[in-house]
Amino acid sequence: MGISGKNVGNATDPAMKLNKFGILLIALLLLLGGSVLLNVLLYNRAVKYYVELNQTRLDPFGLKVYPANPIPRPNAKQNRVVLLGDSRAAEWSAPNISGFEFINRGIGSQTSIQVAQRFANHMRPLQPDVIVIQVGVNDLKTIGLFPTQKAAIAAACKQNIQHLVEDSKKLGAIVIVTTIFPVGEVPLERKPFWSDAIAEAVKDVNTFITGLASDQVIVFDTVPILADNQGKLSQQYREDELHLNPQGYAALNQKLIPLLNTIKLNPR
Repeated sequence: MGISGKNVGNATDPAMKLNKFGILLIALLLLLGGSVLLNVLLYNRAVKYYVELNQTRLDPFGLKVYPANPIPRPNAKQNRVVLLGDSRAAEWSAPNISGFEFINRGIGSQTSIQVAQRFANHMRPLQPDVIVIQVGVNDLKTIGLFPTQKAAIAAACKQNIQHLVEDSKKLGAIVIVTTIFPVGEVPLERKPFWSDAIAEAVKDVNTFITGLASDQVIVFDTVPILADNQGKLSQQYREDELHLNPQGYAALNQKLIPLLNTIKLNPR
């Protein structure tokens, strides 16, 4: 019996070692695969930003994206609404509402200073009755890269939004300035360039935007519509950490339509 037990033990030891080696090998392969995946994601992100950087060098304010000539009104009885801002504005599908004509003047990746600098070229020829402004997140997301400049970045963003509001009022338009949409869960490849200070800055600028309300300026608070109970962009409304899916814009339009219907306008 003793000899039999010893033989069993000797037979088991190599099997156990082989099993441990297999587990270790799998763990190493998973680690390697994760590292390769992360590097691919980072590379794709770098390529995207490199292309955007060089496009911006060719046309810093995006003046060539839209024509600077007037667009005739197809129906003189309709009020003209222009959506102005970054990609969040560019992807905003027009609500289905009678009595209004919608034109989009959003440009992806633009900061508030870029939008402000192209205002004259892209807005004055249109002579809008209502201007909907959604901008700011592209300014504030740079805080992850330049944490010591947080205060200056937020201050510049506020100043540019105020300029956009004032320039819109000078055109005689009713201004609907939206709060900056909340940010969703940040993916792995973006975390090295992100910071909790970004969400704090979004709240700070949104508080400033709320204070811009006046007889000619309506603040459209998008946060209660889009945010989950943690204050992040709700999973049901997000395309990615920054952008909305069609359901998100539908939820916004449900609130925008009655807001537009309360505005008393005289078509030009």
